[in-house]
This record gives sequence, C-alpha cells and structure tokens, in this order.
Amino acid sequence: MRILFLGDVVGRTGRSAITGRLPKLRAELNVDFIAVNCENATNGLGLSPAHARAILAAGADCITLGDHAFDQRDMIDYVAKEPRIVLPLNYAKKQPAPGARVFRAGGKKILVAVALGRVFMNRPFDDPFEPVSSILDKFRLGTAVDASIVEIHAEATSEKAAIGIWCDGRASLVVGTHTHVPTADARILDKGTGFVSDIGMCGDYNSIIGMNADEPLTRFVSGMPGKRIQPATGESTISGVIVELDDATGLARRIAPLREGGSLENAFGLH
Repeated sequence: MRILFLGDVVGRTGRSAITGRLPKLRAELNVDFIAVNCENATNGLGLSPAHARAILAAGADCITLGDHAFDQRDMIDYVAKEPRIVLPLNYAKKQPAPGARVFRAGGKKILVAVALGRVFMNRPFDDPFEPVSSILDKFRLGTAVDASIVEIHAEATSEKAAIGIWCDGRASLVVGTHTHVPTADARILDKGTGFVSDIGMCGDYNSIIGMNADEPLTRFVSGMPGKRIQPATGESTISGVIVELDDATGLARRIAPLREGGSLENAFGLH
C-alpha cells in the first residue's frame, strides 16, 4: 500500500494546486490513500465547508485539521456531518468530531489520528502522548487496522521527534505539520515506522510561511501589527511525503518526500 500525505494547504494558490493536480497525482504516483492537512486553506486561516468539499471532490480521502480548525466558524457544524475530516485528539474536551477515524481504501482499513503539540503553541493544549498511545492501542496495527497514520501538528521539532519514537513500531507513518517548511529527515525508524519532522506546505514559498511577506515583515521589524496578513498568491509548490507499506505488517518499507512546482527544488517521491 502507498500513502500520500500533503502538508498544510495555504490560501487560494494552495487550494488551486491541490484541486488541479490531485486527480492525476494519485495515478502518477500509484497511491492508494491521500490525506491532506487543510487548516490554512481558506484565506490562510481555517477551512470553509465549500473549500473542504472542493478538496474532497478533487480526490482527497481524508482532510486533517490543526490549531486553526475552527477559525472558520461554520466548520463547527460541518465537521460533525463530514466523516472524512479528522480533528486533533487534544483540541478540546468537548469537540464536534473525533480526533481519529478509520477509513477504507482498496479493502484495507486505515487509521488517521491527529494530535497537537504543546511546546511554543499559542494555546495550552492537553498532553498529546496519552491520547495517541490510547488510540494506537485501541486500533492495533496488523489486527484492527492495516495501516495507521499519526499527524503531530506542532512547532517544536523535538516534540515531533518524540512522538515519532513514542509511536515507533505501532504506527505506519508519523508526519509533522504546522511549521510550513519541509524538513530533510524523512526516514524509517528502528521499529519500522516512517517519520518526517515536517512535510511542508502546499502554497507559495516566495513568502513568509505562505503569507505575503509585506505585513509579517513589518511586524517583525516594527513590533507593531498593521494590516491583516494575507496568503501569498504566486506559484504554489505541492509538498508532502509518500510512504510504501509492507502489506503483511503495515510498517514502512520506503519513504520519500514529494515536492512539485513552485520555487523549491522538486522531489519526485518513490520510483
């Protein structure tokens, strides 16, 4: 089984890249399941139901959300009705949808779970380690599910690495998101879990993490807020990771970054 996980979609340019390329990417890369983090897809802050529907229609099997899950308030009702959207396990004590769901693809059962980190995050989220461990124990790899994906949406690389090692041998893939910058550490951990600290974003990299540089730069230099920060609108890079799993164990056999288009050096995934 091959799984493609694409990083944080940022604004219109990120959405256009996803909706324009996703149908062909599935065939070209021979992937069985596609997950996309979309928490910045609507004007850089959250995800609207209309944009969620467009990305799902383009071929995403699963949409994940992070700390900006409900910046678009109409998502509160929508996620309760749409089973292909996964919230973070530790977003809130009372949330309208689960932080983990089991999907089916090609006769296989795939667990997708999301957790928020705590280090350097703006909100004091609950501990991610216990709920991640509990969900992996409930849906054991190789028995209850054929594959399991854990997304750790966090600022600190150290916290993401800790989650990866915590899940090693119990998850097929652990991916970091949130910082919008792809890291060069995609690898298979000692017990067989594929891991990467951050898969980057789907958006315009000639920017400040996907946003038009003018206003963030002004804030950094002056220390004062000004206009509303807006997503950059240049050519988008699609960024993510592909993992190939052993069908017998559900653990990773190969893992590689995918980057296509835009201003970053492209990487073409698994051959």
